[in-house]
Amino acid sequence: MSVPQLNDEPRGEEILAVFDTAFGELLAADPAAFRVKFRKMAASAFAFYRGTACLFYHDLDAEKRGGPYLDERTSRVWIHGDLHAENFGTYMDATGRLIFNVNDFDEAYVGPFTWDLKRFSASIALIGYAKALSDEQITELVRVYAGAYRERVHALATGAKSDEVPPFTLDTAEGPLLDALRDARSLTRFGLLDSMTEIRDFERRFAPGGGSIELDAATRYKVLAAFDGYLETLPDASLARPDSYRVKDVVGRRGIGIGSAGLPSYNILLEGHSDALENDVVIYIKQAQTPAVSRHITDPAIRDYFQHEGHRTVISQRALQAHADPWLGWTELDGAGQLVAEVSPYAVDLDWGDIDDTEEIAAVVADLGRATATMHAAADDQSGESLVPFSTERAIDAAIAADEEGFGELLVSFAHDYGARARADHQIFVDLFRNGRIPGL
Repeated sequence: MSVPQLNDEPRGEEILAVFDTAFGELLAADPAAFRVKFRKMAASAFAFYRGTACLFYHDLDAEKRGGPYLDERTSRVWIHGDLHAENFGTYMDATGRLIFNVNDFDEAYVGPFTWDLKRFSASIALIGYAKALSDEQITELVRVYAGAYRERVHALATGAKSDEVPPFTLDTAEGPLLDALRDARSLTRFGLLDSMTEIRDFERRFAPGGGSIELDAATRYKVLAAFDGYLETLPDASLARPDSYRVKDVVGRRGIGIGSAGLPSYNILLEGHSDALENDVVIYIKQAQTPAVSRHITDPAIRDYFQHEGHRTVISQRALQAHADPWLGWTELDGAGQLVAEVSPYAVDLDWGDIDDTEEIAAVVADLGRATATMHAAADDQSGESLVPFSTERAIDAAIAADEEGFGELLVSFAHDYGARARADHQIFVDLFRNGRIPGL
């Protein structure tokens, strides 16, 4: 893969064309949100990489016709779609356990399993470069990731018992993963509610300000109708206490993060599992986006499997994540698919800021390799969905076994090449942005 020069005008035009396809409609609707998004992306090469899955898959497009380790089955695996080193963190699962695992499934789809591994490996190259690690050290980290992934996939494919490959919990995690879980455990629902709501007339309501937008009567009615549709998508186990779904308040919000710029969203305050004010629940309704990878997967059986992008996001997350959020569901609003989930008080992302010791970095990367393998193995013929009707761990295990040594080296080579490309692209992007070259801004 050739790395563009910083003054590479053709690459700049290529980036602009990809951005227009991926962001054009949303950018035109809310340029202010994209100015915020792009300023965050300008901060570092890694931030740029996080916000440009569309460019990553554009560059990988030629591989859709084949590639090492890809066959009819391994090209049709449920993938995360935006697997980078910061898309891991904590959540409380449907059984009440705090879990550290992959998060943020907005880009999830069905495609080649190697695309997840390549996206993660390049992110490690970018983080390593930012921490001034040598190329040799980065190479070793990617090999550690590949080896841990390979080991876990093989264990799952050969029938390892669940207690031999446990999830990362307060009892099994170590190092920064355990730190994140302990931080999550120290958080409370009351703390979340206190940051977003207030008590008025003996009832909890959303507090004004803080990014919340008061809704007019017509919009409120539409959101509540969408909420009713959402309830029909929840599993029976989530509907055990109907009073839990009594709506107390609704506000609008506008996403301005790297991944959600321009997407309208709403927060809904619910009664919770009792009349007590401290266990109320906040859920969000967010317009789901078209995943970047879907533009490069042409199989109509995959595309037609989903009702809309909200349905795709939820079905994908339920497939990839064991015991997913019990509030997770989908609905439609103004003809667009919506994702619905809880604003969790127990969400803590992995913080790379203080992970600087090379041995500690390697230990974390190995754990993330294991987490990636567990995620890929979860979404197959045992997940309750018919789209991937085979054992993914066995298919991936067999593909890697055909060339064990080449597997790690494939990811190492890609990590260095695409890490260099992303750093160069970041500089090109910054120059385009600051010189007013991005249409609509």
